[in-house]
Amino acid sequence: MSSKGNQTQCILQIEHLRFATHIRTIAFLLFIATCTFALGEMDMHTMSTHGMYGTYSMERDSTGTSWAPSSTQMPMILRMPDDWSLMTQANLMAIYDSQGGPRGGNKFFSENMFMFTAQKDVGKSTFGLRSMISLEPATIGCNGYPLLLQTGETCNGKTLLIDRQHPHDFFMELAAVYTIRLSTADSMFAYFGYPGEPALGPPAFVNRFSAFFNPEAPITHHWLDSTHITFGVATLGYVHDWFKLDASIFTGREPDQYRWNFDRPRLDSYCARVSINPNENIAAQVSYGYLKSPEQLEPDVNTHRTTASISYNRAWEKSNWQTTAAWGQNRNSPGHVLNGYLLESAAELYHKHVVFGRAEFVAKDELFRKNHKVYHVGKFDLGYIFEFPFIPYTLWGLGLLGSASFVPNSIQHAYGGTPLSYMAFLRIALIDKRSKSHSN
Repeated sequence: MSSKGNQTQCILQIEHLRFATHIRTIAFLLFIATCTFALGEMDMHTMSTHGMYGTYSMERDSTGTSWAPSSTQMPMILRMPDDWSLMTQANLMAIYDSQGGPRGGNKFFSENMFMFTAQKDVGKSTFGLRSMISLEPATIGCNGYPLLLQTGETCNGKTLLIDRQHPHDFFMELAAVYTIRLSTADSMFAYFGYPGEPALGPPAFVNRFSAFFNPEAPITHHWLDSTHITFGVATLGYVHDWFKLDASIFTGREPDQYRWNFDRPRLDSYCARVSINPNENIAAQVSYGYLKSPEQLEPDVNTHRTTASISYNRAWEKSNWQTTAAWGQNRNSPGHVLNGYLLESAAELYHKHVVFGRAEFVAKDELFRKNHKVYHVGKFDLGYIFEFPFIPYTLWGLGLLGSASFVPNSIQHAYGGTPLSYMAFLRIALIDKRSKSHSN
């Protein structure tokens, strides 16, 4: 065998061993978490729980320090042994993706996310830990999956991923939280993440109920919530009942192509967000952030990002419906001012049927490597999942998503008019048989 062949084989063996190590680690963590939750026998209806950052209900907490409507019923397993509140979530999808048109493609891959949080009250203080991991560096690969009109990040450090969605890093969040309750309605908190999520944008799509069932990442992702994996975040915040103000310093650079490791923290960017939850069914936020050199391939470009969003949620026994509308603007310096708009909705009915959809309209200047003109493009998708129980503490689903991509006449030759795409998938989520039901 040639030296080049030996080198390739050696690299493959190293990657196999690295992947096997991660698999064993996650299997061990899931085993411990499952045993902990399965053995806990506290009646959740008699337990008093509150959020990690204040005295409100814990259902309000979403990704990072963001808020969702308090009535949201996310699939999870929750246990409270010895005055601890322990929560785990897992979402796995095995997907066949077929994107239409000349720039489309086909791929079989898996999206996945594992989340674990723990919090404990000590006097008037709350200590919290947050973690989120993903095996997508192995189950998707560095070149991502085909997704028309998507742009952002890189696989090789030289060229931008275009019409493809990048995988998430193995470490999505590792964060510590300290909260002090000033009164029955007021609190202050500190959040430190490496990686973590700064106070910018709505809850990340990976854990936003209106997007949770959709296997496609939004094409407005880099206008709204792309900072949800940031290697270096420090946030301070104040909560008064329905109002929250938080501000962060963080690393502006997006994750690089090496998805298994930790990127260098820089803490060279800043942001602030105002969130309001006027009642249990509504969550709204407005935020602004300065991102220094977010793109690895354009290190001299800085971004001023402004976002606004509102989510409406309605819940009843074993059912939940949520709709989110969001706007994001990237003001690049030097560069263009680019706006993105999103409207999405999902309804889960009695843990049997899920109907979901999304409409987006966004201005992009990265659709062509040698042409940085601004093109206004759009996407519409609609999907359905049939859910069924199979293994204890899990809910399975078979789903189908169809989408249509819309581009201006000047680039229809590249995309083949209005290309149609679809995804067929199997979905598995952790769910607690004894989870609390809402009644509105």
